[in-house]
Amino acid sequence: MLREEELIPKKIVEELDKYIIGQDEAKKKVAIALRNRWRRQRITSDLKEDIIPKNIIMIGPTGVGKTEIARRLAKLVNAPFIKVEASRFTEVGYVGRDCESMVRELVDVAVNMVKEEMKEQKKEEAQKIVEEKILELLLPKQPKTTDGYKPFDPSQGDEKSALVNKDDSFQKAKEILRERLKQGLLEDKEIEVDIKDSKGMPLMQVFSGSSFEEMEITLQDMLGKIMPQSPKKRKVKISEARRILEAEVLQDLIDLEQVTREAIDRVQNTGIIFLDEIDKIASKGSSTHGPDVSREGVQRDILPIVEGSTVLTKYGSVRTDHILFIAAGAFHMTKVSDLIPELQGRFPIRVELKSLSKDDFKRILTEPKNSLIRQYTELIKTEQIEIQFLDDAIDCMAEYCEKINQETEDIGARRLHTIMEVVLEDIMFDVQKYETKVISIDRNWVDEKLKLVVENRDLSKYIL
Repeated sequence: MLREEELIPKKIVEELDKYIIGQDEAKKKVAIALRNRWRRQRITSDLKEDIIPKNIIMIGPTGVGKTEIARRLAKLVNAPFIKVEASRFTEVGYVGRDCESMVRELVDVAVNMVKEEMKEQKKEEAQKIVEEKILELLLPKQPKTTDGYKPFDPSQGDEKSALVNKDDSFQKAKEILRERLKQGLLEDKEIEVDIKDSKGMPLMQVFSGSSFEEMEITLQDMLGKIMPQSPKKRKVKISEARRILEAEVLQDLIDLEQVTREAIDRVQNTGIIFLDEIDKIASKGSSTHGPDVSREGVQRDILPIVEGSTVLTKYGSVRTDHILFIAAGAFHMTKVSDLIPELQGRFPIRVELKSLSKDDFKRILTEPKNSLIRQYTELIKTEQIEIQFLDDAIDCMAEYCEKINQETEDIGARRLHTIMEVVLEDIMFDVQKYETKVISIDRNWVDEKLKLVVENRDLSKYIL
């Protein structure tokens, strides 16, 4: 994650280059859009509210990096981010998901993000409180010895009654326990803790339609307050009790109002919504019947959200004026101009992503920090086997990938996953039969595994 002052477009592109090969134009556009948001937040005049983000529409086949660019961009700056498929939405009044649900989902993501950050900040404080709670459970302040109950004594000596009955002795015992607790000597000892009953309310599950999403959550919250959960006593090991108690203590330490305020502010000023498959809701020509009518209805429902409106969520009202929308689609059957003009105007920045070439596939296999070759090498290394991909093997896989994409469906870099699985299938299935600890994979190996599949056109459609 970059600090705000480091968010210069050039640096953003350099960071994206570590994970995404090629598509320099798209990277440049999103980097500028992100920097402009930072610039806007530095403006102190009334003009700040009038400067709206320039939404982006990415055009290109599947598997060329559209989604990954947006996802990595959000991770880079720790911004609330969600990816939604435009084709999942339905017009208001129809059964299905309404378009405003994407904003509600974004707020949920932001709330969870802020909660996790605050939990991390309060973790040390929570651990101290949990330690005290466990010590109290191990060594009660007012033990009942008359009815045969004997409190846990860390020293296992003859002076345990004196340790409990005298304050100074009690403190000494507590410190001995604390030390043993820190050393991990008591992790397997069982103690009795109160656990909140987290059973759901089945009667709420009847609200399954999208129009009832918020109602379902709100009713559950309301009923939870009216009928608070009764704690249950359960005997668990100290290691498990620590986890349970820490979660409860952290929940109490966090100011939920502050979480909500911070989350809504982040959504409104730094939120990113990735609208995938936007080409699926474009209507070809000017058809006024059939599914095209519904598609246009979805576009008109998305329009006010992208344009800037107020959406009601269970956390409060959220303005969408400054949320950055990045739309993407292959546009094989339709064109951007098939979207309604008003929606087109809300995506002023358009960038076309190119189909990947053999050289791109070679770079994808080797250059990114999370490259496929690195992933599979690490997987197989867990079996004490090292695999080495020779340069000619990488060339061969890139050639096959380009060839199959050209002859069948172009699914971009996703084809490489299937190719790697076919090439390494025998090794991963029966790794014990390889006596050598180092396996070199060359062009002949790749040819042997892929040639028959690629030559059989019908088979290649299903396997690759």
